[in-house]
Amino acid sequence: MDRGQVDRLIPAVGVVRSYERSWLRPDLTAGAALVALVIPAGMAYAEAAGLPPVTGLYATIVPLLAYAVFGPSRVLVLGPDSSLAPMIAAAILPLAVAGSERAVALAGLLALLMGLILIAGRALGLGFVTGLLSKPIRVGYLNGIALVVIATQLPKLLGFSVPGGSVWDYLGQTVQGVSDGAANGPALAIGVASLAVILVPRALRSRLPGVLLAVVGSAGATAVLGLGGSLPVVGALPKGLPAPALSGLHWADVVDLLGPAAGIALIAFADTSVLSRTLGTRRGYTVDGDQEMGALGVANAATGLLGGFPVSGSTSRTPVAVQAGAHTQLGGVVAAGLLIAFMVLAPGVTAYLPSSTLAAVVIVSAASLVDVKTLVRLARMSRTETVLLVAAFLGVAFIGVLQGVIVAVGLSLLAFVRQAWEPYRTELVSLEGVPGFHDLSRHPEGERVPGLVIARFDAPLFFANGAVFDAFVRDLVERAPGPVRCVIIAAEALTGIDTTALEDLVELDDHLDRRGISLLFAEMKGPIKDRLVRFGVGSRFGPEHFFPTVNSAVKAYRKTYDV
Repeated sequence: MDRGQVDRLIPAVGVVRSYERSWLRPDLTAGAALVALVIPAGMAYAEAAGLPPVTGLYATIVPLLAYAVFGPSRVLVLGPDSSLAPMIAAAILPLAVAGSERAVALAGLLALLMGLILIAGRALGLGFVTGLLSKPIRVGYLNGIALVVIATQLPKLLGFSVPGGSVWDYLGQTVQGVSDGAANGPALAIGVASLAVILVPRALRSRLPGVLLAVVGSAGATAVLGLGGSLPVVGALPKGLPAPALSGLHWADVVDLLGPAAGIALIAFADTSVLSRTLGTRRGYTVDGDQEMGALGVANAATGLLGGFPVSGSTSRTPVAVQAGAHTQLGGVVAAGLLIAFMVLAPGVTAYLPSSTLAAVVIVSAASLVDVKTLVRLARMSRTETVLLVAAFLGVAFIGVLQGVIVAVGLSLLAFVRQAWEPYRTELVSLEGVPGFHDLSRHPEGERVPGLVIARFDAPLFFANGAVFDAFVRDLVERAPGPVRCVIIAAEALTGIDTTALEDLVELDDHLDRRGISLLFAEMKGPIKDRLVRFGVGSRFGPEHFFPTVNSAVKAYRKTYDV
């Protein structure tokens, strides 16, 4: 194995080899800045997923270390994420009580399965699958997830618990709890104050760490004012390091979680790869999608084995590392080291941390997922993509988080098939004084060549649109102003053909032949010609049927029929 292969398999080796001394201080600074954010965020997202807060710290330490070794991005930060928390909860809570040992084991199994799926995808070169989720659909489900997360955290912000269920159940139960006087005054006051402390620095574009200030301030106030018995608190964390927590599982659990793991893997990889590519573009290097998929898989498998839960690239913590000047993954390693020190030396610090403060952290993070600007822009640009965005939002918000992901993927595939099924198609005509042949619908003043129909169909031919292509050409022939002698297909956009569409093409040729009309192709790609031969119709469509350009095909027609 040569040096390049080693660097590709374990990017950390190449980073160590090329590391510059000037990078050390900013990497150390970035690690220190990160740890101030990952502690409250990790605990908050763990609670949002229905897990003990300490698992959020396990799910932070292990992925940071694993990605530092195998990750291709130099500054991407992996960890628990607000967009994954409701998916994790939807997968494990029907099978276990929130916060229980079984819930922790199921979350670990979910991460392990997710990691194995991503590693298998890496081996099969499936890094392209993020294309299954277009931006409108991603924006739609993220808006839906934001609504779900905020609805589930509102009761915690108010200091009471509810049975839960759908978004409407949570909202209804929250309103009922408030009307019944269940709201906890101290919890609500601290929760609202935490929101203000987090949001005000952001509004003022200040670099003050609002999340850290809210966590430290609320815990300090609870301790000083003796409110520990008056409102829900996180409690002291167990002392120790990440350890295996997969006991009590059965094969039935694997079956139950395999589908959710695949859905979460797709969402996590889509978000992580977009963030990773963006960072690479800004810093002048290229991130390989397959390599990113494998690294994310290793990180999730590792945290699943050591008491964590599914993670992805963090859009809130990565900018912190970037702004602190991080050059490499050493920043993440430093953050993981400091977090380990915190868990070993001072786990009792969280004993007075109000749960309403963690709810505030999650609510603010979820609110950042809301993207109204894209909806407004799409409404002006594309009705179809607007419908897809709204449908993905409604699917996640009102059908269910995991079901909504399936809806989102299904809509993406449906949008692709619909576009290929009903592609743009037109007749080409000549324009006086303008070379070539042009779209008749855009140039109604164009002139047809007598006896000739030139058709353009902007999609590969496959089982779903072969009949559409056939009907389109026949319709052009029927609507032609005079007798038609020849049809030329401008075939540059016909980048593929399957056997079903081939049968439609043969039927079209037979139909035209019975009417004394010849069928020619211009600008058809070589591989498509080869496929026609391989499909056994090479004798029907011989070399005389193909021309390099539409102009050459028209010249041949004019010469043959003396037009």
